[in-house]
Amino acid sequence: QVQLVESGGGLVQTGDSLRLSCAASGRTFSNYNMAWFRQAPGKEREFVAAISRFSAVTSYADSVKGRFTISRDNAKNTVYLQINSLKPEDTAVYYCAATFGWGPGARYDYWGQGTQVTVSS
Repeated sequence: QVQLVESGGGLVQTGDSLRLSCAASGRTFSNYNMAWFRQAPGKEREFVAAISRFSAVTSYADSVKGRFTISRDNAKNTVYLQINSLKPEDTAVYYCAATFGWGPGARYDYWGQGTQVTVSS
């Protein structure tokens, strides 16, 4: 089992920045590729970004490229999502997730409870 706890969300203004954190406990964190997803009100959950076990490879949704940066610190069992130039359409609950896989077909075995990001215009 892996427990994931997100933090760092909040109410911000357009153009602000946020850094979301996801702290993992349980099994060895570096065994997992990690990802962030988000779900906006009335919409399906969507992939945001992923990072491989030792940070060699990252992947981003086209909608966030250039503004979002995913990173991880295996010594701290934490994955981060830096969000710059926030837009109202970034308003969503952000979730982190852990997987052994990679790519669109990856199965995410563990999920956090989510952290709310609200961007006011």
